[in-house]
Amino acid sequence: MEELRRLLVARGAALAGCADLSAVPPEAREGLPRAVSIAVALAPAIVAGIAGGPTREYLEHYKARNALLDELSAAAAELLRSRGARAVALVSTNGGTVVRLPHKTAATRAGLGWIGKCALLVTESHGSAVRLTTVLTDAALEPGRPVDESRCGDCAECRKVCPGGAVRGPNWRLGMGREEIFDEASCREGIRKASAGRGLDRLVCGMCVAACPFTRRHLRRSGA
Repeated sequence: MEELRRLLVARGAALAGCADLSAVPPEAREGLPRAVSIAVALAPAIVAGIAGGPTREYLEHYKARNALLDELSAAAAELLRSRGARAVALVSTNGGTVVRLPHKTAATRAGLGWIGKCALLVTESHGSAVRLTTVLTDAALEPGRPVDESRCGDCAECRKVCPGGAVRGPNWRLGMGREEIFDEASCREGIRKASAGRGLDRLVCGMCVAACPFTRRHLRRSGA
């Protein structure tokens, strides 16, 4: 895993880890037992700029980060195949793309973070200011220690700023359905309003990302 992590970090990844997917239904993981979870960080200055709503700069950066994720997953898959393993690079989640294995599932199983109250991955190092992708594989990589419950505690900052009122409030734990903590339809409506209010031609928000205390700590460390 260290060779792969070095490659990914050199090409722009912020975090990478291996997940044991044995508890995940085989059809969701294409029969492969592990996954490489890859995270890229959003630029601190751009994230700081969306505290009051999405911006054109954030939208363009978001698209660029997704493109980088696809490059990283392709590079990871190529390296794994060159070592004799099977590897399937999943597409980055983008504008309603549906994947059978959520990238956040692989990320929590790899120990990169937990699911926040706004249904985004939250990491200790970058808060929720990350984008994710996944490579399924049968390579003999050492899995990370899974994270099975939220570390958000009593925090409700993302709930306060959500323009759609989508954050229900309970803390996530392994096995919970997304709908128990988050109203996806309300999120979409909030994103629609936030994007239209800023004159954006594509749905994007990110206010919960900027509000997260773990994100804000990351922004302070970066000087943003």
